[in-house]
Amino acid sequence: MFEGVDTVVLYEELAYQDVLPVSWRPVAGTIEPALAGNYAERNVRLLQACAAIEEHSTSEKQDETHPDIVRLDFKVNLLLDLVGQILVSNRPRPAAIPVRFNALGAVWRAAAPLPEAGNQGVCEIYLRDFLAEPLRLIGRITNVTPDGNVKARFAPVGETVADLIEKLTFRRHRRQVAESRQPRRA
Repeated sequence: MFEGVDTVVLYEELAYQDVLPVSWRPVAGTIEPALAGNYAERNVRLLQACAAIEEHSTSEKQDETHPDIVRLDFKVNLLLDLVGQILVSNRPRPAAIPVRFNALGAVWRAAAPLPEAGNQGVCEIYLRDFLAEPLRLIGRITNVTPDGNVKARFAPVGETVADLIEKLTFRRHRRQVAESRQPRRA
């Protein structure tokens, strides 16, 4: 499904690729504008929270001159991990699967029963364990292969959500490039 190339692309745009809990919920009929607006508002808050946490992640280069801040950051991340474990144990999530997505669409490997091409629904992607809600993106299934690869095209997500997804994707890509340039430790 994933070619293992340095730059991950979907619909000719940079895409976020990971192994995350993903589900597809079919929706019959039309999706009410109020529901779509609610999803957009929640997606903005979710992506902003994810960005705020990632800005100060211990995986980023730490300022060695402020060891107290480094320790505090480590403790906050530990607390977030514990909260995430509690959330996951109390609110079961779908199985984590390989997924690639951006503001235009997503590709993932699904288990039976497979959705049908043309079906409308909501793609739910759980970005982090410590975030209670998933990213909810309205779309339509464009392709399903017999081996379970599913491709969806999202309805326009709005400028703010699209920008936040793009930033999330770019941060991930930048980290992966930086990690690939680091010499391996024995």
